[in-house]
Amino acid sequence: MSILFGKLTLAALPHEWFTIAGTIFITIMGIAVVAFLTHKKLWKWLWKEWLTSTDPKKIGIMYIIVASLMLFRGAIDAGMIWLQQSLSVGVSNGYISPNHFQQIFTAHGDIMIFFVTMGFLAGLWNLILPLQIGSRDVAFPFLNTLSLWLYIAGAIFVNLFFVLGGEFAATGWLALPPLSELQFSPGVGVDYWIWSLQISGLGTLLGGINFLVTILKMRAPGMTLMKMPMFVWTSLCSMVLVVSIFPILAATIALLTLDRFMGMHFFTTSFGGNPMMYISLIWSWGHPEVYVLILPAYGIYSEIVATFSQKRLSGYGSVVAGSIGITLLALLVWLHHFFTMGAGADVNAFFGIMTMFITVPTAALVFNWLATMYKGRIRFFTPMDWFVGFVFTFTLGGMAGVLMGIPGVDFQVHNTLYLVAHFHTMIIGGALFGIFAGITYWFPKATGFTLNERLGRYAFWCWIIGFFASFVPLYILGFMGATRRLDHYEASTGWQPLFIVAGVGLIIIACGALFQVLQIIVSIKQRKQNIDKTGDPWNGRTLEWAIPSPPPVYNFAIIPKVTERDQFWADKASKQTAKQVYEDIHMPKNTALGIYTSGFIFLFGFAMVWHIVWLAIVGLLGAISCVIIRSFDEDTEYVIPADEVAKMEAERKSFYG
Repeated sequence: MSILFGKLTLAALPHEWFTIAGTIFITIMGIAVVAFLTHKKLWKWLWKEWLTSTDPKKIGIMYIIVASLMLFRGAIDAGMIWLQQSLSVGVSNGYISPNHFQQIFTAHGDIMIFFVTMGFLAGLWNLILPLQIGSRDVAFPFLNTLSLWLYIAGAIFVNLFFVLGGEFAATGWLALPPLSELQFSPGVGVDYWIWSLQISGLGTLLGGINFLVTILKMRAPGMTLMKMPMFVWTSLCSMVLVVSIFPILAATIALLTLDRFMGMHFFTTSFGGNPMMYISLIWSWGHPEVYVLILPAYGIYSEIVATFSQKRLSGYGSVVAGSIGITLLALLVWLHHFFTMGAGADVNAFFGIMTMFITVPTAALVFNWLATMYKGRIRFFTPMDWFVGFVFTFTLGGMAGVLMGIPGVDFQVHNTLYLVAHFHTMIIGGALFGIFAGITYWFPKATGFTLNERLGRYAFWCWIIGFFASFVPLYILGFMGATRRLDHYEASTGWQPLFIVAGVGLIIIACGALFQVLQIIVSIKQRKQNIDKTGDPWNGRTLEWAIPSPPPVYNFAIIPKVTERDQFWADKASKQTAKQVYEDIHMPKNTALGIYTSGFIFLFGFAMVWHIVWLAIVGLLGAISCVIIRSFDEDTEYVIPADEVAKMEAERKSFYG
């Protein structure tokens, strides 16, 4: 039987309350979705129009839907962490075991970084980047759908332990050895961690290559680098980081896999292994990854501030230079994550100075945004609210980070909740607020109708108030000595009131998330009242606002020619309309090979977790076969004739008036 099932036995079935509850929830939701699709007879439509689509706009929406589901999972984990820390004091041990707490802690970090923030950003890149550069598609449509399905396969993997295995890694979100080695983590939790990140990381790397080539090679005629919108610039910087650092992550995890699967000793504490090598490698990826997440948010803020201030972005050149500077410096500061590991005064001083220095280009960006607002005709819609909220949270998080750049201070607050609060300030206040701002800003472009403003405001204020209520207490607790991954503490510390306040803050944030869900539901119901017939509801400046909302499958009936940085703004000012001469348009066909390829890779990862050799061979050969089949397929495009394009454009103009 071991040949057939490897290490997989009946003991892997759900047998603890949280795995049973998780399995029941997944089963009920799965049945509900299947019943709904079957009742509405939507299976064929879903498969042909969405799941196999190569249209980046549809792929972007699917990324955002999956990221929203993962945000729900990550929020539940956060709630469980806070509840345990509020209850587990003195003689009380809370409601979950220490091991379960560490699993939740690990899963929360990985889900929020890899599957929420990265998922939302991938969605926005797909939705907006081709439109902003005047392109009809991305450079490699098949890689784009494959990236999506690898991301989804990774998301399934990170939740699969509920159904089979019974445990996730209890090692912290980076699975540092020796704790992640087989000797100290003999179960399958670390293996699930390995393959969820390895598979989704491959999707991210392919996506990074795809968008890097798209930006460099598929811009509209005349759009030089210095005429690109800032979201494109900061996304380009982010892609450079992705293709630079994700191979490091893949190699590092592969070495850990060899330790666990083949009995090697790269990071073990014996036989010449060196755990510090893992820590150095993983942070070579980990710190730049923060900038992979936050640089696109800087681009979103740049677009929003210029649009809602009704002015050109002030100091465009310095914002571009600042973004490039941040990108380069992001690769030179990773060691500040382990000042306490004994690298020596000289090394610590170098990385401390580099950490301080990265604030210079970052501050330049903030001052340019404020200068753009100066004497502007500012309109405060919810995207602008998110920007203002970001300025306040980012100031707090930035100052906290500067403090940690001083090795002496870092020695005191390292591994405390101060670090946790700083990290969340940057990721939530910086990246996630930027994502919310971007989704609100570009929602009318993707759907053709605007979001409900009042509910958006309610959501914003709940997030802002809840954020400060949650994380300011963590800064204080960090100074008081509370360590991270803390599942129990003594009553004499006096920490419980601060943990309770932090928990109340999370409840307020949850109210904000509920308002966001309600905002979307109400907006869909009121879509006829909120329909946007102009394609340009905010009086925008860049090319995505020059076409109807939602955009047609080919984006631009005629590829625009760019002579100005804010081309659409210049076109509106000149009131000149180009002559409409349509041509045949070549578009990529839909394909299911992305689903099949990622499915076989998923099987390979599953087989590696449970040591099922034959299934691993099947998965590997299947994935390679799919790629070969795709490589020799020459029938990958279809043509929309010019007269059909003219007909579609005429129908659109007739509908929107």
